[in-house]
Amino acid sequence: MLIQSICLRKLCAATHTTAAMAAAISLAHSTIFLSKPSLFLSRNRVAAFAFSTSSAVSSDNLRTKKWRQPVMAASAVELGGVKISKEDVVRDDPTNNVPDTIFTKLGMQLHRRDQHPLGILKNAIYDYFDTNYSNKFEKFEDLCPIVPVKANFDDVLVPADHVSRSYNDTYYVDSQTVLRCHTSAHQAEILRSGHTHFLVTGDVYRRDSIDSTHYPVFHQMEGVRVFSPEDWESSGLDATTYTAQDLKTCLEGLARHLFGAVEMRWVDTYFPFTSPSFELEIFFQEKWLEVLGCGVMEREILKRSGKTENYAWAFGLGLERLAMVLFDIPDIRLFWSNDERFTSQFTKGQLGVKFKPFSKFPPCYKDMSFWINESFTENNLCEVVRGIAGDLVEEVQLIDNFTNKKGMTSHCYRIAYRSMERSLTDEEINDLQMSAVFEPEYYAL
Repeated sequence: MLIQSICLRKLCAATHTTAAMAAAISLAHSTIFLSKPSLFLSRNRVAAFAFSTSSAVSSDNLRTKKWRQPVMAASAVELGGVKISKEDVVRDDPTNNVPDTIFTKLGMQLHRRDQHPLGILKNAIYDYFDTNYSNKFEKFEDLCPIVPVKANFDDVLVPADHVSRSYNDTYYVDSQTVLRCHTSAHQAEILRSGHTHFLVTGDVYRRDSIDSTHYPVFHQMEGVRVFSPEDWESSGLDATTYTAQDLKTCLEGLARHLFGAVEMRWVDTYFPFTSPSFELEIFFQEKWLEVLGCGVMEREILKRSGKTENYAWAFGLGLERLAMVLFDIPDIRLFWSNDERFTSQFTKGQLGVKFKPFSKFPPCYKDMSFWINESFTENNLCEVVRGIAGDLVEEVQLIDNFTNKKGMTSHCYRIAYRSMERSLTDEEINDLQMSAVFEPEYYAL
């Protein structure tokens, strides 16, 4: 494994009103780190690349410049009938943390491709609701993913101090606008428009860890059914009990429609927007699998939408999570592949066709050590890694954690690189990482 060390001797300062300046780098050979550069991260920005035992760079100096990998992408996309330019989403704004790589995913809408596993699964769920509810459920699948903070959080009663609101978890276009974290971001607007039975499907965005089941863009489906007093009054049940029973009956039927005659169980849980709240689990392939989350919608959401006498249920499920199980797809990155050896295996209307691996290329591992400060988060690190290597990264795993006598903490991460389409060489990955170290853009403040 390549052993090098580089010391960051000086990081040039910059302000909002002046052009960003490159860091001054000098080589040193006294400090040894295995393989690759260490990273000092602060809040939602990259502080520096360095092979160094010096203290972490101050977060105050590094708050305004995002980590970005140069990406060849369309300058505009059409979303929900609206043309959105790249400058509308990736802005030179201190509150913006959307990287170029995320913009390239906007408008791809994998769930609308009938021969894609996600589209096949979506259509199978549509078939269930159309058959069992006489086409009562309206379908929304082309809503723009750029939404107000109010719609994404406030309208569904997410607390002001909830972790999901942080820049560590959510992509902010500006302080009042985000890339939706869930399809629930459209719930209140659709309710206000008078709809009482609907399904919302779309791509959602979250800053997340890197492994075979997590990706910063994935797809959800939200379902809502609203009841009027006459629906429950003749049942002899109170409104909450009636709504919860109808919800469970509906979703147990959906699980059987997708997975067959499986054992199921309900688990009580908590969501800000439903009460009571549940998770549905099924016993599938010799283990319990969480299928979806759901519950009786909080009355406050309905009241704000003008439905003061109504009750409702809502559920949300992740399409990738279920598709990986139903189609035996081992890595979430494959959903984004254009390789015909992947795409040709799936046919419209054929749910559960088992994916046949067309290759298993070996991984290339690189270890990376660095000092951290109190503002370091693993999601920030993963954003940097994705910005450099994109979908070549299979996993980022913490393998060592050390605190010295001075109270300074060091982390060591192992990065697993593996292409879906070809073998990677050690030299290629070394060049990839070192080109990032010496690229002035990555030092700009």
